[in-house]
Amino acid sequence: MSVQPADPRTMLFDGLEIAYDQHVLEPRPWTIAQAEWVAEAAAEVPPGPMLELFAGVGHIGLAAARRRGRILVQVEIDRWAAQFAHLNAETAGLSDLVEVRCAPVESALAPDEAFPLILADPPWVDAELVHQYPADPRLCIDGGADGLQLVRAALEVIGAHLVTSGLAVLQVGPTQVPAVREAVEGLDTGLSICEVREFNRGALVGLTRRPA
Repeated sequence: MSVQPADPRTMLFDGLEIAYDQHVLEPRPWTIAQAEWVAEAAAEVPPGPMLELFAGVGHIGLAAARRRGRILVQVEIDRWAAQFAHLNAETAGLSDLVEVRCAPVESALAPDEAFPLILADPPWVDAELVHQYPADPRLCIDGGADGLQLVRAALEVIGAHLVTSGLAVLQVGPTQVPAVREAVEGLDTGLSICEVREFNRGALVGLTRRPA
């Protein structure tokens, strides 16, 4: 399948021309902060590829990959959004660095795959509140009964695939940091929170692996 949107749109995101349409989540400009954080950390973590979970149309991971030139694996369950991620990598001239996997995050990776840098942008809107965002496709924002169902899934994948001395940056809702702290402490993932950066429209949670 190739992307042939009926209502194509583009926007500039960190200097990249990003294509999307009404069937996917429109890129949020503030999320460049997530790409910037990962790109900053790239100088301090071990070598190796980056992983982006819940990649959408791929803009955040592409911005980070372009800044550092690392291989990027993007995981996105929605086939249409994954096609946009392919297209946006091609437009950015980054196809040689980017692999897009259209699959659930829980089954997209082999057990032995490991990454020093991971980005994750799971849907985090409480299912009962999704109706407040009619312009956004439900699949892209529905985080389940408490808004944290897919956040927990992301934490499990990060815990299984983040290398020691690596960094993961998880994007969540602006009021969800306390609940994410509880989730990190309650799940047996070996992760700990190293830093939180808060914004009006969301929060970024930095995660590292606890020493064994």
